[in-house]
Amino acid sequence: MAKKTKDTSEHAKATPSHVPVKVITVNRQAYHDYFVERTIEAGVSLMGTEIKSIRDGKVNLRGSYAIARNGELWLENAHIAVYEHANRYNHEPMRNRKLLLHRREISQLQGRIDTKGLTLIPLKLYLKGGKAKIELGLCRGKKLYDKRDAIAERDAKREIERTIRTR
Repeated sequence: MAKKTKDTSEHAKATPSHVPVKVITVNRQAYHDYFVERTIEAGVSLMGTEIKSIRDGKVNLRGSYAIARNGELWLENAHIAVYEHANRYNHEPMRNRKLLLHRREISQLQGRIDTKGLTLIPLKLYLKGGKAKIELGLCRGKKLYDKRDAIAERDAKREIERTIRTR
């Protein structure tokens, strides 16, 4: 019998564009309160019961943010609900979770945050190839009049769409 070799053709490995993505949650409040200047994808270091709870969709990113401490990036204030089918080895819902980025990326983000007064806000949490990923936005806060302008613009678009549909 012939010796089996590893198949290294393009069909053997899924290319990044063909990896299925399942969006778990979107932080809509962040889009209302901030201007998103740039987005970054990061991995999340999780416990076993946390990933099970994420797959069930029991995550809330409202009010959460990312902060750099000691050369590492941490996700704070994100709520991942307790997994119901676990016993005493369950996780703390509001614990700080380590975000996985290269050191060079963390230092670049830290520089932008320090010099320009920006904030790292989680925008989306999704599963990509079976792994939990988070989309962070490098954001600048909106003033009250910016929010009012956005609301007025959205209402105008709705009104235009409504009149086009009725004709």
